[in-house]
Amino acid sequence: MWFDESVIYQIYPLGLCGAPRENDGIQAHRILRVQEWAEHIKALGADTVLFNPLFDSDRHGYDTRDYRTVDCRLGTNQDFRQVCDALHAAGLRVMLDGVFNHVGRGFWAFRDVQEKKWDSPYKDWFHISFDGNTGYNDGFWYEAWEGHYELVKLNLQNPAVVQHQFDVIRSWVEQFGIDGLRLDVAYCLSPDYLRQLRAFTDGLKPDFVLMGETLHGDYNRWMNDSACHSVTNYECYKGLWSSFNSMNLFEIGHSLARQFGPEQWTLYKGRHLLSFLDNHDVERIASILTNQEHLRPAYGILFGMPGVPSVYYGSEWGLEGRKSQGDDALRPALERPESNELTGFIARLSQARRSSRALCYGGYRNVVLTNRQIIFERAVEGERVLVAVNADGAPYTAHFDAGCGMAVDLITGENHDFGGGSQLAPYSVAFWKMER
Repeated sequence: MWFDESVIYQIYPLGLCGAPRENDGIQAHRILRVQEWAEHIKALGADTVLFNPLFDSDRHGYDTRDYRTVDCRLGTNQDFRQVCDALHAAGLRVMLDGVFNHVGRGFWAFRDVQEKKWDSPYKDWFHISFDGNTGYNDGFWYEAWEGHYELVKLNLQNPAVVQHQFDVIRSWVEQFGIDGLRLDVAYCLSPDYLRQLRAFTDGLKPDFVLMGETLHGDYNRWMNDSACHSVTNYECYKGLWSSFNSMNLFEIGHSLARQFGPEQWTLYKGRHLLSFLDNHDVERIASILTNQEHLRPAYGILFGMPGVPSVYYGSEWGLEGRKSQGDDALRPALERPESNELTGFIARLSQARRSSRALCYGGYRNVVLTNRQIIFERAVEGERVLVAVNADGAPYTAHFDAGCGMAVDLITGENHDFGGGSQLAPYSVAFWKMER
């Protein structure tokens, strides 16, 4: 499947395009700005753009008013069609954020319930009790997402709700030519709903991808042959940054071995989880790392480990953003993309991954693991790659049985001789493709 070999570029459009925080009802064609990012995204080595919510909403996109209409703060459906056409013309695929667990209080069907109460034909689209109330004093109680009453939970056991969502997804494919969905809070979606969704999208478009947002637990609950193809790997997200801050690469090494190692009991062998250093919900990697020299090694592990790497807009040149400053700090408006040494390095990592079947499909085995160094093997039949990372500020010489004498670094193109030990420069990354 194309997703297994892809590199994702994530955009939070209401942020990048500088939309007002609240829906002011004023139409502005801000989404067209994304067209100017196509060549930058392509040069970075990404091949898929993942858009966070961009349909009509009360505020931040996850409080949907209407799944069928692009938010007026971003423009029109035709504007977004123009953007998708430009991205597809540049050879980039498009994924959208499917926010199907809940909607905003401004959602058209919920507004009908507010007006007509028990006479509304849409009252069963939600989990409502007319014997209670909420802080909004609607005259009825409703179930909200995790206690956030601005987010109204949908009744996904109601066939009419499910059919409405499926009709919407079909319209997104027909209008915008999308190639897949990120499923918001997929951990809240039932196996039955996911089974229906997978069956529908499998027949909608060849290789249509479902990638679910999951946090904890056994990801196989939401990622299997009748549910999502992939999920977010939050377990390794934490290890990717804290291993460097604590100078304890055993953390990420053990997490990866637990998930993908050669033993029979490992959890996700053969699956392609979404890997990331940051996104629209968490601290920017350049802000959370205590040593900026660890940016390159962190991206090195991201692109070398099993999974599909995702880069969040702006982080490729080291943009900072702290969660303590609020969501807006994580989702800033940017006029245009920038490039620097880090951007060029990530582009080389992307090219190295794309050129290697082992880096896309290989298993996982720890070869050298210390507090400050990690070397792991990615191998498929006919190809082996060693990913070598030195998080220390001093050179390190690794001694191990490479199983061959020579390799070529897929990042630099330089030859590497294993004789006498393998020296790793300070804060370095190598992708050694073995001669046999």
